[in-house]
Amino acid sequence: MHTTSPLQVSATPTGPTRIQTEINDAIGTITLDHPSKRNALSEQMVQEIIQALHQFKAQGVRVTVIRAAPGARVWSAGHDVSELPEGGQDPLSWQDSLRTVIREVELFPGPVVALIEGGVWGGACELVFACDMVIATPEATFAATPAKLGVPYNVTGLLTFLNVAPPHIAKEMLFTGSPMSAARLERQGVINAVVPSEHITAHVFDMARTIAHNAPLAVGVMKEQLRILSSANAVSANDFERIQSLRRVVYNSHDYAEGIQAFKQKRPPHYQGD
Repeated sequence: MHTTSPLQVSATPTGPTRIQTEINDAIGTITLDHPSKRNALSEQMVQEIIQALHQFKAQGVRVTVIRAAPGARVWSAGHDVSELPEGGQDPLSWQDSLRTVIREVELFPGPVVALIEGGVWGGACELVFACDMVIATPEATFAATPAKLGVPYNVTGLLTFLNVAPPHIAKEMLFTGSPMSAARLERQGVINAVVPSEHITAHVFDMARTIAHNAPLAVGVMKEQLRILSSANAVSANDFERIQSLRRVVYNSHDYAEGIQAFKQKRPPHYQGD
């Protein structure tokens, strides 16, 4: 058995590391570890995840598992809303930290498995659905919340949902923002399995070892082919410009600014439809 000591992820001037990492038997584990912020996907946490994925690739990791600490009540609260612009600027541009980490997960040469305990909120849903496989406990829930904040989701984010969920399920998640149970998503084929919390770690790492023992080049090439095929639906230049124009109306609106401010002020938003 080949085991390495935990990787060292560099701390930033804003504080200590937000994740823990280790490699065992060509399986890399990233543990989200910022419970005081409910593992919100802040710029710092995202950069640490990206750094860990780069280190995993350099060290020949064949499978990556992303998880929260065992027994966590919240896997991740999604975007750190305090870092979102309050208006007049696209909150989910190509350079956005969430977009960046999702691309890194999709482009990582080996499968990435999400081990889910607790609630998955907002942008964290997209991060989870961008993973190659998702295993959750019965208590896990998934809530896509952009409509609650007045955030206009972008095309690539919507495609992430449509690549894993039937359209009516994706619409229910996105339009209502209400939590959806792991059991229901398993029945719809959105997640792979629901496993009791006392067995989920063993289940996920048994699966990871099975994958790691297979031919890594074949697995990696199949992953890349599937990624390309999943995004093969072309959008015309006119349609793309129209989508961007529609999104611009939203993030320049009163409702968008109200949603962000209400969240920060911990009060219900008052949307006016303008």
